[in-house]
Parts: sequence; C-alpha cells; structure tokens
Amino acid sequence: MTPSPYVCPRWLRNPHAQSLLASSPLRSARGRVRLRQARAQHRPMLLTLRSNVRLQGIASLPMHTTPRALVLLLHGWEGSAESSYMRLTAARLLHAGCAVFRLNFRDHGGSHHLNQGLFHSNRIDEVVDAAGVIAQQWPDLPLLAAGYSLGGNFALRLALRAPAAGLPLRHVAAVCPLLDPAGAMEQMETGPAIYLHYFERKWRQSLARKRALFPQAHRFGNDVLQLPMRALTDWMVRNNTDFADLEAYFDGYSIACGRLQDLQLPADVLMAADDPVIPLAEFHRIAAYSQVTLELANHGGHCGFIESASLDGYAERWVAQTLLAALA
Repeated sequence: MTPSPYVCPRWLRNPHAQSLLASSPLRSARGRVRLRQARAQHRPMLLTLRSNVRLQGIASLPMHTTPRALVLLLHGWEGSAESSYMRLTAARLLHAGCAVFRLNFRDHGGSHHLNQGLFHSNRIDEVVDAAGVIAQQWPDLPLLAAGYSLGGNFALRLALRAPAAGLPLRHVAAVCPLLDPAGAMEQMETGPAIYLHYFERKWRQSLARKRALFPQAHRFGNDVLQLPMRALTDWMVRNNTDFADLEAYFDGYSIACGRLQDLQLPADVLMAADDPVIPLAEFHRIAAYSQVTLELANHGGHCGFIESASLDGYAERWVAQTLLAALA
C-alpha cells in the first residue's frame, strides 16, 4: 500500500460533496469539453458475441499519430460510455496517444434493445468476449483495461480470466472497485439514503425500459418496481439468473476473501478511505497480494478525487499515468 499524492481541496473534503459532484451535470459538461479538445476520431461500434449477445461501445483513435496502446474502459453500474469520468479518462488517454474503447455493459447507455435478457453483475463472460473482439480489431496494440466502481470489479475479474481466455491483457487499473458486493449493499443500507435512492431510481427506470421493449419476456408489474434495493435484487436473482439466492449471487461476482491472489498480471487500485459506498476493510487485505498495488487517499469519496473548481479529477489522471507507466 502506498499513500496517495492526491491533495484534496479543503472545501471538498466532505466525501458526499466529492461523490455527488463527480456525477453532476457540471462535470458531465466538463467531460464533453475535454473530449472535444482531444484530437480524435470517435466511432460507435456494435459487437456481436457468442450466443448472439450484442454489446455496444465507442472506439476513439488519436488523429495524426499511431496509437501507443489500446485501453478498454469500463463504467460503473447505471453509468455508460458517456459518463463524465469515462469521457475525462478517454480524453487523458487520447492526449497521451492511446486508442480507447469505451464499452457499454448490457442495458447501459441506451443499449436495452440489443438483448432480451437483463443485465446483472455476473455477466462477466460477455465482457471477456467483448474484450477479445476489441483486441482482434487492433491486434498490434498492447491491451490495457481500467474501470470505475462496478467497472473496476469487472476489470479485475477480466484480469483474473484473461490468461485462460487467451486475452493479451497486460495491465489493469481500478478506481474504487467493488470487492465485496454484500458488504457494499450493507454499507448503502446503513449509510446516507441518497446513494441507495439514486441506484434504486436508475435501476427502476432501466427495468421499466426493458419491460417496454420486451413485454412478452418481462411481465413483472409495477409492484416489483417499487421494491427496495435488497428485495428488488433478490427478485431479479430468483427470476432472471441461475443463482439460488441473493447470497450466492453476491458471491458470484465477489473478488474479496483472497480471490485476487490468483491474479497473473499486475493490477493497480486507487481507493479513498472515505468512500461512502464501497467498504474499506477488504482493501487492506488486497494490498498484500503480489500483483496488486494499492494507492489509498484520505479523501476522494466514491470515484470523485476532484482537484479544483474546474472539476478535473485526479482519478482520470491516475488511470492514464498508471497505464502509461505499465507500457514502459
């Protein structure tokens, strides 16, 4: 474990201020500006994977230069390829001469119509498949990956699976990654209600959209959409997955309890000690693993790490610097 050089402005040392500003409209606008300033070509791509799964993403290539590497970026739950942190990170990487692919998970970024089945957090196989297809598009470029929150969880599981899948992944970086899903659920239930309410609202909207697109497959009523988070997740698990119960479902995508000891490639992790969504305890354990480098900041909230009134963030700069250092 190494202490972070991130210096949090005094007026932003409240973790809720950091977390809420990170997903604010002001920061979204900043992301759009930064991405426009990066001289790059952006192309939406539709990926057709095994079992006719289709995922969508955005490929961005720097103009007038040969890319140094290809970076796969993974967003958090109910985020998208167009989330502010995804745009800001992509802009940093493009300025550094990297190609970037921002992948939308199933049912994210307006992609609900592409697949009948619902998104859930154990759908790692299709993300591994997508990474393979993306790598084949640019076979001469070193492949790197980074993710935020649930996307950080997916990035670390991608690293665990890469050798067996024959995926030429070299290095991953994860910002405030979800390690222990059951612990995160408990922390949201006992912490400030704003986070639980935010995810409940976004997920209910997503499920309602899915039902409208596939009414014959998804016949649930509005009573289901009014369930609180734990009960709604339990309903989803029992009706839309092969897991017996909520505990088995959480365990399916957990990377706590020593699972990251099996990593065969390097992983860098940035975490804030005051994260109000992700429990800190497990991070002290993973810091001892041979392939994990943990940088712990005193402040930053959940995927915030905002540095100034401009709303630029340390996390996006950290991802770019970490991955570029890995190339060296």
